[in-house]
Amino acid sequence: MKSLIIAALLLLPGTRPSSLPLGSSIPKGDIRLKDVSGKEISLQQAKGANGLLVMFSCNTCPYVIRNQGRTKEVCAYAGQHQIGVILLNSNESSRDGGNSFAEMQSYAKGQNYQWYYALDDNAILAGAFGASRTPECFLFDKNGILVYHGAIDDSPGDPSSVKRQHLRSAIDEMVAGQPVTVKETRSVGCSIH
Repeated sequence: MKSLIIAALLLLPGTRPSSLPLGSSIPKGDIRLKDVSGKEISLQQAKGANGLLVMFSCNTCPYVIRNQGRTKEVCAYAGQHQIGVILLNSNESSRDGGNSFAEMQSYAKGQNYQWYYALDDNAILAGAFGASRTPECFLFDKNGILVYHGAIDDSPGDPSSVKRQHLRSAIDEMVAGQPVTVKETRSVGCSIH
């Protein structure tokens, strides 16, 4: 009975399962998502030779905006290391409040994104990943196995106070074939809704 209640709670709107466990494969990797280019892309197609960086993001969250420079730097860094990059906007309830597809296209163009930025309709992937914040990062290795989950760095609110670049360090260790030393960090940002 207890497990039925828990299962029912997970199906309620606005609830999310717990985060994707480390060592998991890319969930729902074949689902087609509409990218700001107008083309459809899947996570498997976005994956590069050395892995995939999935970042849940949006246009309007103050933490996303505050982290935009760092987001662009780490996404470019991932691309330089043959890691595919896709940002996902799961904020379905905000489609009329700054996160419409047209506004995503404008935002990506204004930020000069050189990677995918796609709609996660009905937050299907956010649910599969257990993602609850923007920005929230998931790094998969070349075999599609999750090796890092969490924040870009240790100071999401203040770039001048960064002491450790969690995601960049995870990329360096993964590409070098070493175990990722800090595998999970706490993501701070706006709730996915």
